Amino acid sequence: MNDLALLVPELILFVGALLVFSIDVAFAKDEESGLSHAVLTVLFLLAALIAVILLQRPAEPQVAFTLLRVDVFAAFIKITIYTGMILIAIASHSYMSKRTRNRGEFWTFFLMVSVAMSILAGASNLLLIYVTIEFLSITSYMLAGFLRDDDRSNEAGLKYFLYGSVASAVMLYGISLLYGATGSLDLEGIAQALAANAETVGIVVLPATLLTLAGLAFKASLAPFYQWAPDTYDGSPTPVATYLSTASKAAAFAVLVRVFVVALGSFQVEWVPILAGLSILTMTMGNLAALRQRNVKRLMAYSSVAHAGYILMGLAAVAATAESGIDGVNGVLIYLFAYLFTNVGAFLSIMTIEERVGSLDISAYNGLIRRAPGLAAMFTLFLISLAGIPATGGFLGKFFVFGAAIQHQYYWLAAAGLVNAAIAAFYYLRIVQAMFFRKIEAGEVALEVPIPMQISLTICALATLWIGLYPSAVLDMANTASQQIFAAMF
Repeated sequence: MNDLALLVPELILFVGALLVFSIDVAFAKDEESGLSHAVLTVLFLLAALIAVILLQRPAEPQVAFTLLRVDVFAAFIKITIYTGMILIAIASHSYMSKRTRNRGEFWTFFLMVSVAMSILAGASNLLLIYVTIEFLSITSYMLAGFLRDDDRSNEAGLKYFLYGSVASAVMLYGISLLYGATGSLDLEGIAQALAANAETVGIVVLPATLLTLAGLAFKASLAPFYQWAPDTYDGSPTPVATYLSTASKAAAFAVLVRVFVVALGSFQVEWVPILAGLSILTMTMGNLAALRQRNVKRLMAYSSVAHAGYILMGLAAVAATAESGIDGVNGVLIYLFAYLFTNVGAFLSIMTIEERVGSLDISAYNGLIRRAPGLAAMFTLFLISLAGIPATGGFLGKFFVFGAAIQHQYYWLAAAGLVNAAIAAFYYLRIVQAMFFRKIEAGEVALEVPIPMQISLTICALATLWIGLYPSAVLDMANTASQQIFAAMF
């Protein structure tokens, strides 16, 4: 019963998904049921968020069913995931109602995918990690291709499925190698076995790490495993693209941190250069590809790839003891939390323009400051936060991951990050230029932003400024979470 009590957030979401599905079956012909589905989704996500906050007090780590750690690190990731999914759910009812009659199915999958990401946040067993990633992937495939009459949505789901299937098979082979070498699937058990038999099993660690990393890099959209992301983000319903670029990425990095810091911590010399190289490759390829885009949703997809590279910089520069207080893991957490509000806000702004104008081209943003000044101002805030301008959450995230690299004397890694940040600023400011300095086309009128969308956008904007100006609460929780991760190292 104590183990079940530790899974209250996940159980709440699972029961919520079943309830939404049941209502959909019982009132399938009720046109108003779509709103009730969305409202129930938000309420169950809020209940799960409250449960996580209550469970992480006291902050002593616990383990449920020997497979799932309930600690501050998991709580931080879950809070990030639930918050993002709540903001998306609040703003997305109108968008989905206009595009599908199967609203109950959508919100059921939406809650189920939240369950999968929540489990990944605390998974400490490779078998559970693999099964949960498969669960997350399958539900994500269905959500990406959810608009059955839209060819682009079908293409998005199919490409995501094909890439994901191959990545999962490769990752499973890497997991089997780690299990064969250590005789354990538990992350701490693997760490102990590797430390005790470093000379005999060391030859297996590198190929096993590379193969396992391939599958996890797919979920985090790291180069060169990101090819699915632009087409999937572009073709998916915008609410799906929003959670894939934020909440799903947070879950993927939670697994990356646990696998590399906890299980493979004694082989840090081997995997740090690999992650550092992937970090540079990811942010460079993402930013260079984004420069050429006129489709703003596709541009943000490549931007999301680049930000995965920045986040990976923090993991490549981990340090269990750091006098400065920047240990890499806390940089990853702070970046993920700040990026959540910034990127959700940016995608919701794009969703608003897509709904009202029916276009994703950058020309649709011409003169937005005169058609919807509040929306233009908030979108500008999100873009400058993504660029890492001071007084925003994006700046704080970059400060911590760049600081971790400099602290390790990885000056080349930090320099690559700074160059890429400058490149990114160019295409973000190109959108700002369109909103503020380009003329409105003849016949274009003021845009009305729905109240639910205004609520989500306002929360995102305020949180972006709060994290940038008063980050102490976020910093304290991130530091506690990173200390627990390092305490689990063998």
